[in-house]
Amino acid sequence: MAHDVALVLGGGGAAGNAWEIGILAGLADAGVDLIGAADLVVGTSAGATAAAQVCSGVPIAELLADILAGPGRPAGQPGERPPSLPMATVFERMRAIGAAATSAADLHRAMGAFGLESDAVLGPGADQRRATVAARLPRPEWPDRKVIVVALDAHTGEMVALDRDSGVDLVDAVTASCALPGLAPTVAVNGTRYIDGGVRSTENADLASGHATVVVLSPLGGRGGTPTERDFEGLRRPPEADLSAQVEALRGEGSHVEVITPDAGSRAASGRNQMDPASRGPAAHAGFAQGRQEASRVTLG
Repeated sequence: MAHDVALVLGGGGAAGNAWEIGILAGLADAGVDLIGAADLVVGTSAGATAAAQVCSGVPIAELLADILAGPGRPAGQPGERPPSLPMATVFERMRAIGAAATSAADLHRAMGAFGLESDAVLGPGADQRRATVAARLPRPEWPDRKVIVVALDAHTGEMVALDRDSGVDLVDAVTASCALPGLAPTVAVNGTRYIDGGVRSTENADLASGHATVVVLSPLGGRGGTPTERDFEGLRRPPEADLSAQVEALRGEGSHVEVITPDAGSRAASGRNQMDPASRGPAAHAGFAQGRQEASRVTLG
């Protein structure tokens, strides 16, 4: 194959982002420098934030220490809360969209329409949302290495692989990849509005095609169709969006694929609400311990 190592970072809320940082720090502490080895990093939703963080040049141990130290830098005005929709309403709408969709394209278009519709309420918080994402990134510039941030065109439902050659600012790309309809406003860039890439697939591991080794970190364990509080996207997706199907296809092409999902300790530490910022410290700590254990089975060549 033309390339060696691809790292895929899946979505999974605040807890998932912290768990991924913990896993990578634990692997590095055990002698497996997955960040340094990867010539492609694919990030979706919370994984897009993690991709920008770990490829920023800031040592992974420092990123982990920042999480364990407590809340990050504040963004927006003190005491200011962005507009929101009731969580129960959002989940109910997502379940209805997933149940009614007859194809992946149909689902993506419907979710895009939901995102555009929700902008009537969520739109005033767009600047604050962007500032919040920017505060999470150590660097505002795209890394030198190949990083793909996955989003969907809210107008057409088509997947967009954003990178440093796309003409989209890194902060805008990550904000777009995290723009889950109903929970965050769509992100406007050059006349196009984008929504969360996790609507297509929680991991989008198929974008690592052509790499000899693919390591997938999946905070949600590849679960894309169970509408539970833990699987915060709550969507019934078509079979081709499932992580197992994407991994099977990669292996069929000759890639060596390793998938890391939260073990029992990491699941307990993350709690039931993946989006709760209070889960970050425990999830990162558990991820670090798990990463050290996973090092024995992660081979990079």
